Amino acid sequence: MKHYAVFGQPITHSLSPRIHAAFAAQCGIELEYRAIEAGRDDFARVLDAFMRDGGVGANVTLPLKEDAFALCAARSARAQRCGSVNTLIRDGTQWRGDSTDGSGLLRDLRERHGFESRDRRVLLLGAGGAARAAAFALIDAGVRELLIANRSDGRAFALADVLGPCAAACPLDGIADQGNFDLVINATAAGHGGGAFTVPAPQVQAHTFAYDLSYGKAAQPFLDWARSAGIARSSDGLGMLVEQAADAFELWHRVRPTTASVYAMLRA
Repeated sequence: MKHYAVFGQPITHSLSPRIHAAFAAQCGIELEYRAIEAGRDDFARVLDAFMRDGGVGANVTLPLKEDAFALCAARSARAQRCGSVNTLIRDGTQWRGDSTDGSGLLRDLRERHGFESRDRRVLLLGAGGAARAAAFALIDAGVRELLIANRSDGRAFALADVLGPCAAACPLDGIADQGNFDLVINATAAGHGGGAFTVPAPQVQAHTFAYDLSYGKAAQPFLDWARSAGIARSSDGLGMLVEQAADAFELWHRVRPTTASVYAMLRA
């Protein structure tokens, strides 16, 4: 039986073991998939122990995606571009890295929420590993403009610089002066502590859509903030989680599972 895992901190809440168990049952594949707690200080050691114990593939979540990138001997083109890895594939005694966050986001936006990114104006809150993956995917999808705001201004402006002419950055306290947005994405970890989401509200339109890359309780502070800002449509990232997991599953097993029934199970 092949061994897989998801690494992060905190990790006990992760739905990834349930998702991959459901995919495996659907595709007739036997595997073990578990959640492993690891912080930035001990991730390399814990990942190495996982490999020695027979681990052949892994997912990586907060706060380890950029650390995972650094630990890979080889990386896909999309992982190389965004400097972030959320999927690890064992290659002999080394790891090969890929990033499925961006493709998972776009598929969920399009197929579950009917949101086409092309020619849209998007506000992205955050500039970490998940934000970078989302940013490159949105640029590739043809957004008209991507504005990035982050608590550390330097990271936001640095990300905008590498994304090209369709991207720009601004301080968090300046987003109210940047005009209307079609889509507002939260890629920060602000909701994971359970406190209120305190970012200044942007200008919105009747059709503005708010989306949190996190899911469940971690997304609720942002969703509450979006509602108070007058944004009528919003969603957490549960669909993105399922879609990026399907991409990872396909990388490992060379078969793509269907996602609708798994998403419905988790949402129920």
